[in-house]
Amino acid sequence: MKLLATMVLAAVFAAPSFSSHAADAAPAAAPKAAKPDLVKGEQGYTAVCAACHGADGNSAIAANPKLAHQHPEYLVKQLQEFKDGKRNDPVMKGFASALSDEEMRNIAYWLTSQKPKAGFAKDKELVQLGERIFRGGIPDRQVAACAGCHSPNGAGIPSQYPRLSGQHADYTTTQLVAFRDGKRKNNAQMTGVAAKMNDREIRAVADYIAGLR
Repeated sequence: MKLLATMVLAAVFAAPSFSSHAADAAPAAAPKAAKPDLVKGEQGYTAVCAACHGADGNSAIAANPKLAHQHPEYLVKQLQEFKDGKRNDPVMKGFASALSDEEMRNIAYWLTSQKPKAGFAKDKELVQLGERIFRGGIPDRQVAACAGCHSPNGAGIPSQYPRLSGQHADYTTTQLVAFRDGKRKNNAQMTGVAAKMNDREIRAVADYIAGLR
């Protein structure tokens, strides 16, 4: 009995020492990213981006995307991929290459804070087809509904899928064709979707997206 009591006491007093060593071995928590500086973001955007994308991120040029109220994670990802060449665009590569990761975040979060301006569909003959594709896909070709990832109103899912509502139809058409033809290669999922769509279907869904709000 005396031997058993001695062993129990030894185990009790040894336990804290074991826990202490385990705690010492635990990895330190990763430092939190600095909070985005919206003032610097606006300054950077005005200097680098506003000429093409509008003073408040609402581009008036149909070939250039509207960026206002876009998800910041998506914007940062695109800028980084322009910079490293994963998304090929010589003009955007030049601008993105001049930005640090911190500057990208500042600009992206400032853009997210900007109010988007609504767009509108133009082609009455195609808009119904566009709505069917956006909401229901093209079942006989296994084309998924756009709404499944970008939400029924085109708001997208933060950090995963971009906001589309109100986007210029010309820009959306260009990007879908680029995905389909293999010119834009930074999203395998979109390449797979666009590869099964013809020109008319792409124009239709792009026109419908322009009028979403």
